[in-house]
Amino acid sequence: MQHSTPASYWVGFHLFVFTLMALEFVYIRWQQKKYGADKVVHSTSVAATCLWVGAALALALFVLRAMDAEGATQYLAGYAIEEALSIDNLFVFLLLFKVFRIDAPNQPRVLFWGVAGAIVMRGAFIAAGIGLLTRFEWVSYIFAVVLLIAAIKLVIPEGDSKKEEIPGWLRWISRLHPVSLRQDRFFVIDSGRRMMTVLFLALIAIEVTDLVFAIDSIPAVLSITRHPFLAYTSNIMAVMGLRSLYFLLAHLLTRLQYLHYGLAAVLAFAAVKMLAAHLYEIAPMTSLAIVVAMLAITVVASLLKKPAAGTAG
Repeated sequence: MQHSTPASYWVGFHLFVFTLMALEFVYIRWQQKKYGADKVVHSTSVAATCLWVGAALALALFVLRAMDAEGATQYLAGYAIEEALSIDNLFVFLLLFKVFRIDAPNQPRVLFWGVAGAIVMRGAFIAAGIGLLTRFEWVSYIFAVVLLIAAIKLVIPEGDSKKEEIPGWLRWISRLHPVSLRQDRFFVIDSGRRMMTVLFLALIAIEVTDLVFAIDSIPAVLSITRHPFLAYTSNIMAVMGLRSLYFLLAHLLTRLQYLHYGLAAVLAFAAVKMLAAHLYEIAPMTSLAIVVAMLAITVVASLLKKPAAGTAG
């Protein structure tokens, strides 16, 4: 499979994404004006999730026709890994909104701009990662070690108090610059002074969080494919579905108690795949099947476990 991709594919993909973003935006605003912002969060999240999942599958069909079956499988495997790792981001988003006390109607705005920033960062990360792997093959071993460390961190329990603690760097920012508690916009004028709001602090926290997660997720997708177009598109399509997926799954996140074990297994598998690449190459279809199986087992196990007393419903 050739790694060179026609410029028309890149332009077409971005037009495709921007068109979908516009459709989603128009639909959500229409629903909000019709029924009220706080009453349509779930219904619009279902519609948006269907839109982005359907778009991801449609793109897989395009790759199948424009490239080949191997490319389509690599794209789907990369998408599956990134979508799975994105679920871990959702837990962090839940905690961040709780820490900053961001009201539910204001959360979509933060997630929209957070995801927009993530697209730019991940595109740069993928370009840099592929460049390093192409020029310095030994970098793949460093990426593998990063994935193994991330897998180990996922299975080490972390105290709830530590999770909900505001990071020191955010406290430092709030001391440097006054912060408004308003949540209707990112910056406000108060008493003649331009001030950032708690909404903007939450946006910064989400951007930094995604930067940290990208350090794990980009090597993971590069363990599946080093084709720039496939790595980038699978990553972006997974990230774009994050916002709607958050509101759709927010009530289920606390039930997925074993999911972190599945995510750790996926990262460890990606690390082993990178380390063993020179000895044995695992086929993309096999990779896809393994990733889906790992996640399915932990999700089903989590949902089958009876909730603790007082947490049901």
